[in-house]
Amino acid sequence: MMSEQDATLRARVQARLAETPDLLAAPSRFERRVRVREAVARMLADDGLAMPPREIARLVHEIADQVVGLGPLEPLLRDPAATEIMVLPSGRVYVERDGCIEDAGIAIQDARTVMHAIERIVAPLGLRIDESMPWVDARLPDGSRVHAIIPPLSVGGPALTIRRFAVQAITAADLIERGAWTGEICEMLAACVRARANIVVSGGTGAGKTTLLNVLSSFIPAGERIVTIEDAAELRLQQPHVVALQSRPPNVEGRGMVTIRDLVRNALRMRPDRIVVGEVRGGEALDMLQAMNSGHEGSMSTVHANSSADLLARVEALVLMSASPLTVQAARRQIGAGLDLIVHVARSESGRRIVEVAEVRARGDELIVEPLARREGGTLRATGIVPRALSGVGERWS
Repeated sequence: MMSEQDATLRARVQARLAETPDLLAAPSRFERRVRVREAVARMLADDGLAMPPREIARLVHEIADQVVGLGPLEPLLRDPAATEIMVLPSGRVYVERDGCIEDAGIAIQDARTVMHAIERIVAPLGLRIDESMPWVDARLPDGSRVHAIIPPLSVGGPALTIRRFAVQAITAADLIERGAWTGEICEMLAACVRARANIVVSGGTGAGKTTLLNVLSSFIPAGERIVTIEDAAELRLQQPHVVALQSRPPNVEGRGMVTIRDLVRNALRMRPDRIVVGEVRGGEALDMLQAMNSGHEGSMSTVHANSSADLLARVEALVLMSASPLTVQAARRQIGAGLDLIVHVARSESGRRIVEVAEVRARGDELIVEPLARREGGTLRATGIVPRALSGVGERWS
């Protein structure tokens, strides 16, 4: 809890900083932070404060966080283990680490502090949040996704959610170590990627879909041309021939929006070997399926769904939302011809895990999923069925 003396001192120092706007004119955030810390240290020294050096250092650090960064949230943003930061309308803060949500031990007493953090995020992006537009989706410079919603929609105060962008990309070996999959299933899926199977990763919010998509994308051979399409650039492909596209929200006048569907259509004109879409959630599902059915095999994406079987109904609904005059039977034929594998992930108390790998098969006008691997008793086990994409490459999928 901040003492009254600390609060008064901070307010006085920040008022003096506001009189020297050139401090914040440095081109990089790091330089701005260094300048602010040096200026605060000088101000405190000039005041001749009778405080222990450690307390002065803490105060300098916290004021720099407030002036340059996101205030009390900065320590969590510097924590590499924090994957999600959640500020409640009450000011209480929670953090997710290793798939588990815990109290961050921080309480933001003043709603203005949260609003200050939100405005610091959205202002450089040309976005706004106010009573006429009481929510916003944005991202931090490192790619972390941000959602904010304020009163009157958020009762009691503003709510802020930050989904962190991983500093270091997670690898296939990391997923094995965490128990998300086994070495055998990793080999099978890597072989399916190399064999150009079309793969969709399904799961709920925060289940680890994008993380898994990033790992699966790492198995694409280096010589192929890949076009990635995302709302916020989270994929970190290591291949040399990658074109990364990113959608754009409308500006404050409501203009200039570029959707995922716009980018999928553009990608088809860019001679891609594969298209990787961060998330399909609208009419772009039809464009993606048409790409998979017309020479862009081996493409991948993610879709929100509660199970492998539920994903088929979800994709069918998205295709029918595309404003194309397709019948249900025609939509299912597109899905059956274009989609090969579903990898379903879920979040539990033990972390994010693959719970099923399934193959999409057609029976007349119906689509079914054939499990290739299932999690039973906490362990992911292969069912013994060989994916059709690997039917000619041998038992070890080499």
